[in-house]
Amino acid sequence: MHVKKGDTVELLAGRDRGKRGQIILAEPKRERVVVERLNLVKRHRRPSPQYPDGGIVPTEAPIHVSNVMLVCKSCDKPTRTGKKISDNGKKVRYCKRCGAEQD
Repeated sequence: MHVKKGDTVELLAGRDRGKRGQIILAEPKRERVVVERLNLVKRHRRPSPQYPDGGIVPTEAPIHVSNVMLVCKSCDKPTRTGKKISDNGKKVRYCKRCGAEQD
């Protein structure tokens, strides 16, 4: 996947299109990510120790990885990423706009 946990991303589709958030969970096998405070859905919860009163609780839903784009740390714009070998021999992601390394 082109993004990982902790990355700041911008949503490209859905009702939260254009908003930015941080990835809190990445599921590479399902090709989905969960973005903090975005793509909220309402879940009906039964009373439990975690939700003593129960009720309707907003929670983040997974979104397909193709609908998010990494935000570059240096140019602060959504960008496509490439992979290259850095000076110290490790594979790193880089911004296709400005060329800055992302890892």
